[in-house]
Amino acid sequence: MHVFRWLDVEPGQTALQIGELVLALVLSSLIGLERELRMKSAGLRTHALVGVSAALIMLVSKYGFTDILSRYEIVLDPSRVAAQIVSGIGFIGGGLIFVQRDIVRGLTTAAIIWLTAAVGMACGAGLPLLAIFVTGAHFLVVYGYTPFTHRFLAAHAYLIICYVPGKGAVQEIIQTCTGHGFSVHGLELRREGDAVHVDAQTIRISLQGRGLMTSLLASVGDIKGVVSVQLNPDQQSSGN
Repeated sequence: MHVFRWLDVEPGQTALQIGELVLALVLSSLIGLERELRMKSAGLRTHALVGVSAALIMLVSKYGFTDILSRYEIVLDPSRVAAQIVSGIGFIGGGLIFVQRDIVRGLTTAAIIWLTAAVGMACGAGLPLLAIFVTGAHFLVVYGYTPFTHRFLAAHAYLIICYVPGKGAVQEIIQTCTGHGFSVHGLELRREGDAVHVDAQTIRISLQGRGLMTSLLASVGDIKGVVSVQLNPDQQSSGN
């Protein structure tokens, strides 16, 4: 029993600190569960470990050096240890970001990893209300902002593409559009042939997204079998 007597008197190892770690585990697990359900690269386990680790480091920075402190002789700044959490999380976040076909992916997951660490730090610092509020803000942003941006901020456009059939151009066109951050909402055959390529076909593709349209047009134009690409030709002819 004497071996565990220090658990009752040692600062930083009371039920309060255990509760702060549990809160960090619960909140970070909720954030990680949302990432897991969306099948992101960093899921439940990663976020739970990040949140609990950040909380523990905060507790260590607050209470881990009390045995060497002496009034008016040795003074330590607990924020110096906590500040290293932000730097360390940068390495994890950097590993989640990658570029594919000129599109940067993983930024949101990396930002959420950073947020999870901040939630853990708040729990370890004894700021549970702030931690709970930021966790709620996470779900508001993830679930509330996505439909808002898709409905009000995403660009609506359509492409008129003339292509030579039999070369797999349509499938590659759709993959290129999605790879540039656009979702395909409609595809219809407009007419067949043109003045130069009598065996060509023309399709109309309705798009919605926030990608770079100039980059998309260049990429589609480079696809084998594509003869020409036009953006919103009806709107352009009407002066819009």
